[in-house]
Amino acid sequence: MPVTVVVGAQWGDEGKAKVIDLLSKDHGYVVRYQGGHNAGHTVVVGDERYALQLIPSGILYDHVVPVIANGVVVDMPTLFTEMDALERRGISCERLMVSSHAHLIFPWHQAWDALAEAGRGEAKIGTTLKGIGPAYADKARRVGLRAGDVLDPTSFAAALKERAAVENALLVASGGASIDVDAIVAQFVVFAARLAPYVRDTVSELHEALAAGHQLLLEGAQATFLDLDHGTYPYVTSSNPTAGGACVGTGLGPRDIDRIVGITKAYTTRVGAGPFPTELVGDPGGDLGDKLVDIGREFGTVTGRRRRPGWIDCVMLRQAVRLNSLTELALTKLDVFDTFESVKVCTGYRLGDSVLANYPDRMELLADVEPIYAEFPGWNRSLADIREPNDLPMEAQDFVRLIEMEVGVPIRIVGVGAERDDYLLWS
Repeated sequence: MPVTVVVGAQWGDEGKAKVIDLLSKDHGYVVRYQGGHNAGHTVVVGDERYALQLIPSGILYDHVVPVIANGVVVDMPTLFTEMDALERRGISCERLMVSSHAHLIFPWHQAWDALAEAGRGEAKIGTTLKGIGPAYADKARRVGLRAGDVLDPTSFAAALKERAAVENALLVASGGASIDVDAIVAQFVVFAARLAPYVRDTVSELHEALAAGHQLLLEGAQATFLDLDHGTYPYVTSSNPTAGGACVGTGLGPRDIDRIVGITKAYTTRVGAGPFPTELVGDPGGDLGDKLVDIGREFGTVTGRRRRPGWIDCVMLRQAVRLNSLTELALTKLDVFDTFESVKVCTGYRLGDSVLANYPDRMELLADVEPIYAEFPGWNRSLADIREPNDLPMEAQDFVRLIEMEVGVPIRIVGVGAERDDYLLWS
């Protein structure tokens, strides 16, 4: 299959990096197609733990060309910090390509992010304050600077100084703190010179790779229900993590894509505010939620924030299948339930006297639904050493089969531990 898309099927943090790392073995290019350094991907290799933000997970394989495509917004300080950390651990970043059309993040974007979030009072979105939204806003306003601009140092420096001066005046007029224009220009001119050797026409590169018979893996950040158009708006990100965003964010066409893999945990988490039908809150739900967070290590890779935990939700997964044309699912973190007395699967929603057939299109309705659950006894044993589906405890097999039946697409991969090789091929 020449082009595979990997997309989160929930609210993010589903373990995409581990699945991407697994699939990267068979792909020549791994391409990040949207988002910025607000997304954290973690891969565990033996005793080594790699936490990535901007660089595609495929960097850990020598044969993979990692690509930051046009749909990504790039924070150069973060990129170089990440590259330096990988190089110190023996991981070469020489193969990295950055799209000339990828927009750049600057300190004023972070200043605007903080100012906007502070102005929301108690109605905060829960943004990571990384400047992602304001950078995408500048892209839409057609005032952004792109990676390709660094290839002309003189022009870039002039444009950077002009833009920084304008943004400083606007920030001060809006009640924000001023930014040091000269310091920003001096710093980012140096960053630009370092970025220049990596800047490429990635649209042409990817099409040429495809024509040469290479297999491409397109990697989304965040997830389906954080999508700007199809997520739980306004508690969403500023780009399109759904599979449709992979085409816009890379320059590949829809007919180039053969396989679309949705990633879901065996439970659900989300970060920040917004409705969450299956959330575990209160007593005894609070105790179970704390157990999920502790065992699953549900704290943000980038922010360290505690994630909100809940049971797996097949209503939202069915919607994810529709929105992304998913061909299959990868189910991660099944092992987190190894010591649970029982586990639940949400199979539907009840709203008043009605059972909803579809995921609600209005957030006020989603906030009012009551989940309908199927409950399974726990298996009370470790799954970490299991590599064959039939070796799973029957309780775990029944759990996986129900999800597969409810969602309507096959589950191909089941994660049973934190290590790189802790998985089994289900079907």
